[in-house]
Amino acid sequence: MKIDILAFGSHPDDVELGSAGTIAKSISQGKSVIIIDLTQGELGTRGNIDIRKSEASTAASILGVVKRENLKFKDGFFVNDENHQRLVIKKIREYRPEIVICNAIEDRHIDHCKGNSLVNDACFLSGLTKIETKDSNDKHQDAWRPKIVLEYIQWNDVKPDIIIDVSGYIDIKMKAVNAYSSQFFDPNSVEDNTPISSKNFYDSVSYRAKNFGRLIGTQAGEGFTSRQPISIDNLDALIYF
Repeated sequence: MKIDILAFGSHPDDVELGSAGTIAKSISQGKSVIIIDLTQGELGTRGNIDIRKSEASTAASILGVVKRENLKFKDGFFVNDENHQRLVIKKIREYRPEIVICNAIEDRHIDHCKGNSLVNDACFLSGLTKIETKDSNDKHQDAWRPKIVLEYIQWNDVKPDIIIDVSGYIDIKMKAVNAYSSQFFDPNSVEDNTPISSKNFYDSVSYRAKNFGRLIGTQAGEGFTSRQPISIDNLDALIYF
């Protein structure tokens, strides 16, 4: 299957928090998107595997992605080694995306940084023809390297290399975020408080988008970094009409 965008998150809800507006806008423009969660978020203070699986499925339906998968790496303890890289490479070669989206390059949660390194390294290695992989039907997979890897911004305030205008898509972003009711602000919850269950964090999701929008003169934006130069084919691409 050939798709346009493959979005990775270390945990269910990472992709929504960092890039749901961009994903929703891309889908509205006819782009195909698949989400892959690296772990089931089983170490999260709130919720459990079954709850988070259901929430992730609901969020995927809200966004309208082609499909959502979970690689079931060990939450908190997965590493960027050959075994994990090969599993990610198989997915990159299976879906052959032009664009990959992944976790932040630096962040509060250690899994986010590990997920970033793992996906970036796998995207490079996926383009090497001498690395052999087979699909689920035991058939040879051709090498494939995405054109660009974009890293969404999460907890830390990181200066973006590019800001995507997501004006008109914040409502669907917040609806997708709200699907994770076990994780975020709920005044009636009896579970332990966490850094992301506060009202301040929940509000920050929308006001960060509004602030990124302010920086580019629009209503809302989502910021991304990249280890690669970001290119355009003409100067008009820099101008909002």
